[in-house]
Order: sequence, then C-alpha cells, then structure tokens
Amino acid sequence: MKIASFNINGIKARIGALTDWLDEAQPDVALLQEIKSVDEGFPRELFEDRGYVVETHGQKSFNGVAILSKHPLEDVSRGLPGDDGDEQARWIEATVVGNTHAVRLCGLYLPNGNPAPGPKYDYKLAWMARLEARARQLLADEMPALMAGDYNVIPQAEDAANPKAWETDALFLPQTRAAFRRIVNLGFTEAFRARNQAPGHYSFWDYQAGAWEKDNGIRIDHFLLNPACADLMQDCQIDRAIRGREKPSDHVPIWVELAL
Repeated sequence: MKIASFNINGIKARIGALTDWLDEAQPDVALLQEIKSVDEGFPRELFEDRGYVVETHGQKSFNGVAILSKHPLEDVSRGLPGDDGDEQARWIEATVVGNTHAVRLCGLYLPNGNPAPGPKYDYKLAWMARLEARARQLLADEMPALMAGDYNVIPQAEDAANPKAWETDALFLPQTRAAFRRIVNLGFTEAFRARNQAPGHYSFWDYQAGAWEKDNGIRIDHFLLNPACADLMQDCQIDRAIRGREKPSDHVPIWVELAL
C-alpha cells in the first residue's frame, strides 16, 4: 500500500497540480495538509470520482487536513487530543484496512511557530508536547501506526541547503529539534532517513528568491512509524520533480510503501 503526504497549500489553488499527481502516482492513501477550506467547500467529488473515500477536517482560509483513501476508513477522529480549546484544524486520524494488516493513520500540520520567541512559538511547543503524548499512546496500542505530514521541523543541519539561514527560525531552533527528537526516540522510525541517509534531500522550497531554481530547500515533511508499522515498510521517497511543474505547491509529496 502506497501512503503519501502532501501539503498542497490551498485546495482551490492547487487542484490541477493535485489531481495530476494523483493520476500519475496513484497512491492508495493521500494525507493532505493546508487544504485551506471548510469541509463543505472541499471539492470531494473530484476525488470520489477517482475512487477515493474523502475525510476532511477543514477551516476557513487557513490550515485544514484531509485523508483520501482507496480503501475503507474506520474510526475517523479530528483534532489532536490535549486541548479542547484548540480550534485550529491540524490533525486527522483514521484506520485503513489492508489485505493483511490495518494501520492507524495520523495526518498532521504542525504549527510553524514564527516569530520566535512569542505566543506562536509557545503554541508550537505546546502542540508538540500534545503530539508526544499521542505518540506514546500509539506505541502502547501496539497496532501499526504512522504520523505523517508537514511537521515544520528541520531535524538536522543536512536537512537544509543553507542551515545558517535557519538558525533563528522556529523550524530549526534547538527546542524545536529537541521536541522532535523526543518523539522519535520513544521508538519511532523516521521513514525517509531509514531509507536515505545522504544530504541534499528536501520537501519544501520557498516561492521567494528563486529557491527552487537554486535548490535552496529544506526537509520538513516526515513520516514517523511506530515499530509495528516500521516492520512493514518497503520504501520511502520524495516526489521532488513535482515542485518544477506549473502552479506548484511550495511542498512536494513524500510517500511510504507498506506491506499491507
């Protein structure tokens, strides 16, 4: 089963880029971030016509996450536990059933956190603490599970073409990277690095200053797999070339293949 994650940066603005990629890549499941649409405004028919079940957790003009699946989805839930007052649409969960295993899918859009320090950065760190708590539950459940999406975290210096430019950014501050490492060190596999150790792999290039043309990118889209899920992993790659197409997102898809 091929499971992809893609921050599309606006479903209405990127609908052509998204459907073209879906038709070519044919993922069984696509976890989407930044749909920037309320649930009733999401163009679900376009995806249902392609054989996808559609589940969304939307928000007007900002954030928003979705799951597209060619397999049935069960036990769908919306919102990261731990803060009933959090109204930002950044988390969606569901169980997908394969031929041999079921996997708990968690699609996430982690807060950016800039400017840091400040209330937006405080929210980012608090959100990551809630994410760690959910990660612990996913380990305790022992069911294959993954957490995938735009983490807005540059884990290491080799995950940025120009790390010095990010030293004071919320995506690369020591507290951010430490919070990410705490989650991974619980026992999760960072899928892309398990398959590709070399530097120079990125998932985001800014629209400004010719970042794509200069390959001035960062790797901030990640799959974290619990041990039961990591045992099923066959591959993990980034669809880099998508960034060079017409009207692209500033992110590109990342995907894993699981033996399901």
